[in-house]
This record gives sequence, C-alpha cells and structure tokens, in this order.
Amino acid sequence: MTYKYNKVYLQDSSTVSGPYEKEGPLGSKFDKTYDNLYNGEKTWEKAEAKLLQESIDILLSKTNKTKNDIDLIISGDLLNQVTSSSYAVSKYDRPFLGVYSACASNVEGMIIASTMIDSGKIDNCIVSTSSHNMSSEKQFRNPTEYGAPKPDTATFTSTGGASCLLTNEKTDIRIESTTIGTVVDLGQNDPLNMGAVMAPAAADTIYKHLATLNRNVNYYDLILTGDLGTYGKQILIDYMISEYGIDIKNNYNDMGTMLYDLDKQKQVKAGGSGPVCSALVLYSQIIPMLKKKQIKRVLIVATGALFSPTFVYQHENINAISHAVSLEAI
Repeated sequence: MTYKYNKVYLQDSSTVSGPYEKEGPLGSKFDKTYDNLYNGEKTWEKAEAKLLQESIDILLSKTNKTKNDIDLIISGDLLNQVTSSSYAVSKYDRPFLGVYSACASNVEGMIIASTMIDSGKIDNCIVSTSSHNMSSEKQFRNPTEYGAPKPDTATFTSTGGASCLLTNEKTDIRIESTTIGTVVDLGQNDPLNMGAVMAPAAADTIYKHLATLNRNVNYYDLILTGDLGTYGKQILIDYMISEYGIDIKNNYNDMGTMLYDLDKQKQVKAGGSGPVCSALVLYSQIIPMLKKKQIKRVLIVATGALFSPTFVYQHENINAISHAVSLEAI
C-alpha cells in the first residue's frame, strides 16, 4: 500500500548515541554521545528511556518548539509494551502513539505521522525511536553472562535515541511518498541471521513501491535498507535480481553496515541492528546530504523481524516486515 503526500515536510532531527556508535564513522555527527551504556542511570532500561527523552529535548531546542507546539508524539522500541517510549514521553503531556515493527518502527511512525499531517488532522508530530544493546540482549537473547559465541551472521543492537519533527510547514525536505509493507515468511527461523529473515521483506516492499509508482531503481539517488547487515545486504541484491529482475547494487547500501567500522569494530559482527540503527544513520548523514542538495531523492526501506523469544524456543519461523519512506530535497 503506497501513499503520495502533498504537504508533509521534515523540519529537523536529533540523535543521541551510546559508546559503540560514538566510535563508528558517524560518531562526530551525532548531537550527543555517551561513553558507557548506563548514561548515569541504574538500569539499561532507564538508560534507553533517557536516550530517547534527550533526543526529543534536543529536537525541540533545534526547532525552537515547545511541547505545546507538538500535536502528537509517535515512538517505538524493542522492549515489552514499548516501555522505553512510554517512559520517555511521559514528561511531555502530549498525545502519544506507541508503535511496533521491530527495527522498522521508526519508518512506521513516519508513515502514520505523514498520513495524519497530509489529511489535515494534525500539524506537527515528533517521531522517535530508541534501542539499547544490553536491554535488548537481555530481552531477546540468552543472558550475556553466559558468554555464548555468536556466528558472523549476527548483528549488533545499536544504542541510542533519535527523533524527527514532521510538519505541514514547508522546509527543504519533504516526505514524498511511503509504502506500508506486508508480513513475509520465507521459512527462516534463525534469530542470529536476521539479514536472511528480513531481506525478502525488503525486496517485496522495494518492488511494490517502484511498481506502484511506475518508477525504476534509478529514480532514487540512494536506496537504503536498515538493517540487514553484510550478509542480508548481499541476499537482497541477489534476491532482487532473481525474483524481480531489478539490479539495485549501483545506488544501494544498508544502514546496518554504515553505522560502525566493520573492519575495526569486530564485536558488531555483520553490522548494526535495532530501531535506532537506521534512524541514527538517516538523521546524522542522509538528512544533512539532502539539506545540502548533495542528493535529491532517497528511499529509506526499514526492516524488522517480528518475533519473540517464546516463538524462537518453539522453533517457529520468524516473520519479517519492511516499510519505506521516500524523501526529497526541494
């Protein structure tokens, strides 16, 4: 399902990162960074909520807005009942929607916000997301104290909070269109190979987006997935050719491979993951490129694995989802 918009713009964005992201190639581009995973808090969960809340505070400051200027806050994270988001936004006393599409949650929020703004229901919406390496590992994996080794296909949950302000006030970046993905199940059940799980969902969304709008792959300066990692990235390239006859490799990259220095930061294995991974890359690197007119059109294709530890223990297949948003410099 694809929508085109007439009056939705991205005014500004903000990023707060943890220590591993600070050490990566984009570290100097973040608005704020931390040197440890606790951020001065007593628990990883509270640390994650703090990252998200600080990203909202920074965004309000950058846009010269107060909380009363915001009609709605939409946020999603990986923790049960999207608690990082709800705890973070509780101080703002604004209408709130918590969303969940795993690592695609941020783009899901952008789709909802864009649709509501374009329809005239609201004027200004903050879309936020967060993830935290240790709070996510604690919830989705075996206890880290076990020291269980991971295969090279595993990805590394990113730590950070990120927010953007979508508005009906004209800026230099507009939300041109979005595509809502469908749940895809190609029989994958390995929670340590998320690239293989999510690549077919990304392919399905990219194909439907291009076909619905009658565009070829070269319409976009960049097509960016998040977050397939090195193995999922190659799977997607091959799958797009074999299934749809579309070669994306000339203007395609994966944001999970862009957040870290994969040659030096060996602990991240195949690259970054988590809802904030693609948001950190998008807001710190891609949005500035659009503002400077270095690129004109970008298709952001966020990917999420829709699973729980219970389903994994029961050896069920892992479903995947992918949502897309088209950004244009004007």
